[in-house]
Amino acid sequence: MFDLSFTKLLVLAVIALVIFGPHELPKLARQAGQALRDLRRIAEGAKNDLREGLGPEFADFEIEDLNPKRFVAKHLFDDVNGDFGSRPAPPRRAAPVPAGADGMLLAPGEQPPYDPDAT
Repeated sequence: MFDLSFTKLLVLAVIALVIFGPHELPKLARQAGQALRDLRRIAEGAKNDLREGLGPEFADFEIEDLNPKRFVAKHLFDDVNGDFGSRPAPPRRAAPVPAGADGMLLAPGEQPPYDPDAT
């Protein structure tokens, strides 16, 4: 998401150490961790409230499915994996084989001979 490599994290840690000092940095890290735990707890509570409000017919509903990328992938790739439901799989057609002017089959990459009368 943020594309932070190890070197970028190390530079950020050094900058934080210089700005806040070695005595304040552990206190700030502890406060940041506490804030993240509280935020996760609030988000989990909101998810549970939403599930309870939707009722039992949405018991298998997942909040992550609201992400458009995941929604599209889930509904498009279900068919690719063989989940066609009650309808049968569509028949497969053979790819057309190119033929020369005389009707002879051509090898892959082979060009038909030039025929000036064909045009």
